[in-house]
Amino acid sequence: MKQRAQLQLDRRSVLKSSAAALGGALFASESAEAVPGYVNTDSRPSDLKITDLRVAVVVDAPMTCPLIRLDTNQGIYGLGEVRDGASATYALILKSRLLGENPCDVDRLFRKVKQFGGPARQGGGVCGVEMALWDLAGKAYNVPVFQMLGGRFRDRIRCYADTTESHDPKVYAQRLKKRMKEGFTWLKMDLGVDLLKNTPGTLTAPAGMSKHEQVWTQHMFTGIEITDKGVEMMADYVAQVREIVGMEIPLAADHFGHIGVNSCIKLGHALQKFNMAWLEDMIPWQYTDLLKEIADAIELPLLTGEDIYLKEPFIELCRRHAVDIIHPDLATAGGILETKKIGDAAQELGVPMAMHFAGTPVSCMANVHCAAATENFLALENHSVDVPWWDNLVEGVEKPILNRGYITVPEKPGLGVTLNDEVVKQHLMPGTSYFGPSTEWDKERSWDRLWS
Repeated sequence: MKQRAQLQLDRRSVLKSSAAALGGALFASESAEAVPGYVNTDSRPSDLKITDLRVAVVVDAPMTCPLIRLDTNQGIYGLGEVRDGASATYALILKSRLLGENPCDVDRLFRKVKQFGGPARQGGGVCGVEMALWDLAGKAYNVPVFQMLGGRFRDRIRCYADTTESHDPKVYAQRLKKRMKEGFTWLKMDLGVDLLKNTPGTLTAPAGMSKHEQVWTQHMFTGIEITDKGVEMMADYVAQVREIVGMEIPLAADHFGHIGVNSCIKLGHALQKFNMAWLEDMIPWQYTDLLKEIADAIELPLLTGEDIYLKEPFIELCRRHAVDIIHPDLATAGGILETKKIGDAAQELGVPMAMHFAGTPVSCMANVHCAAATENFLALENHSVDVPWWDNLVEGVEKPILNRGYITVPEKPGLGVTLNDEVVKQHLMPGTSYFGPSTEWDKERSWDRLWS
């Protein structure tokens, strides 16, 4: 009986082994056929090296936007974009720190170059490079950027659009109403003290202020304050806009002017009844205590962040609850991964994230991937709705890119777009080249270590 049982076990083992071998052979055959469909066989990620960094500066998009391209030893390249209005030099200075590096080491390279960034446009070079690194890594591994960030929370990204202002509230309201007809489900308006400049008794300000005092002096140091009459006039302006667009749609406000903290509080109280979605950048972001003073005094959401570099200042604002919503510009904040970290940290502290953006479709897609992968995201800004050739700068994505107020998250590798060379060339800054040589930046060197 024992011998018979052993023979049966041995027979089963042989059959099982044979079946496994046959199945393995079939699986290996299927896998060999499937590999080209899922792996970028033109790229060997572990051997990938950066060989060049070049720029092409687009104008009137509607901003000036330097595009960057990171080339490699394997023929694939990555696209990025320096923040609107910034100099391409912010990216070019990083070239010698990147040559010979593996672009798939995105986080390590970001940490290597992030010391060369700063607030507002100074962060543009670091962020543009970071976008291009993610584009390259995605192409090397044949996956979209959002997947490398941990996956997506949404398939399409809600947008709001910059809209040309008017001193006539009814005209402005009709322009905003047109945005609603175009499919936008979130609106933002400009609401500045320039509305008051021709009405006596609405503003108190030192006489004879220079342009520098009015434009380059921070809000609290100008001496400009709104009178009760001015506050009533601005509130009436919003009332007329709300009458036309309705109360149901979120309506945010921006560009108040360089007014003091007390004026911000007075204006916030007057706008309460219009249920504004947020009041943006009422004073500079650096003054956390003053922002908290405003936030504690009014009952409308306060928002800031488009000029903040790296996650730490955002975390401090959220930890102190000095704002109700954060508003990073990915092309300043530190790029794709840093902006996702900002959103995740804010979520832990109960703060949602909107995103500021004013660039070409290259930076737009970087924002789209980040927004898709960040759970507490609200809406993404777009300044280019009225630029007729904006969509045509790139290929490979669904057109129109911004469709009925949303952008579909692309599923192609990397950022998911390639440049339309001819269209980009038509909109280059006069006197500049299309990704011309930048060899003068190949050997820029310094002792970059920040500690001894």
